[in-house]
Amino acid sequence: MEHGSGARWLLLIHQLPRKPDYFRVKIGRRLERLGAVAIKNSIYVIPYSTHAVEDFQWLLREIADGGGEASICRAEFVDGLTDGEIEQLLRDARAHDYEEIASRARALLRQLPAGRAVSEERRRRLQADLARIRSRLDALSKIDFFDARASSPALSLIQSIEDRLTAPRARESSRATPGLANSDIHGRTWVTREGIFVDRIASAWLIRRFIDPDARFKFVAPEGYRPRDGELRFDMYEAEYTHEGDRCTFETLLRRFRIEDPALADIAEIVHAIDLRDGKFERDDARGIERVLAGIAAAYPDDVQRLERGAALFDDLYVCSRSS
Repeated sequence: MEHGSGARWLLLIHQLPRKPDYFRVKIGRRLERLGAVAIKNSIYVIPYSTHAVEDFQWLLREIADGGGEASICRAEFVDGLTDGEIEQLLRDARAHDYEEIASRARALLRQLPAGRAVSEERRRRLQADLARIRSRLDALSKIDFFDARASSPALSLIQSIEDRLTAPRARESSRATPGLANSDIHGRTWVTREGIFVDRIASAWLIRRFIDPDARFKFVAPEGYRPRDGELRFDMYEAEYTHEGDRCTFETLLRRFRIEDPALADIAEIVHAIDLRDGKFERDDARGIERVLAGIAAAYPDDVQRLERGAALFDDLYVCSRSS
């Protein structure tokens, strides 16, 4: 193997016998598990490291034992490809892998209706499925050389599954407000950015309907506003209630006030899908609801009127979710 102080890539160049077929498949899968990608016929690349060298050396021996030929070399550059292009090939390969995990997680999440309890037998089966997904994610993390996971919804989907599997039995009363952890939240002024749309409309509706029935709302410029004593801010910079992690403000309010209602959990998925567009929830109904809200926003530039019309929509959507 050729050495060079500035070399950052490790190449495996191999030639496999035509038969048996299973041997070619076996080597291909081994290369995938190592995170290597093909740059030319029978030439695979991964970032250089001592661990990568050891992995390739074991693979080289395996190829030789199977009747093939292989060599390993360390390179500063690969003819015809820039470093950036090689990095992108590796990112794309991992992004594809993470999307497969996300797809499996979405399918599992659909088996867990939001806010609804599951039997112990089913819980154990779903937990076993989740453990397999997590195992695959952990294996991918070890070959994610350029942090492709950062843009994948896989982690947040897995967290949502875990939350639902460990959530207590949902309360059946739609009017109960167990989230009043702060006894002084009554008749407060709730402040948010003007030009309200999906998350702010839904959050304001949630506040008035389930948290603070006598709430007053103030709509302000997005920058430079200093809250007055007693005001509570939502869905804005440095607000008391806003996005947390991968949660939109509507989800934050449900979580912080401990509101457990299957219909509201269902609406939260729709609001999340429209507001964050991260692929975490596959909601076929989100696009239609977004179009209705966009129509309301176009017809009512005044935030007070916009909230009134939007609240009516969420009232109807809540009734629909309760009855489904």
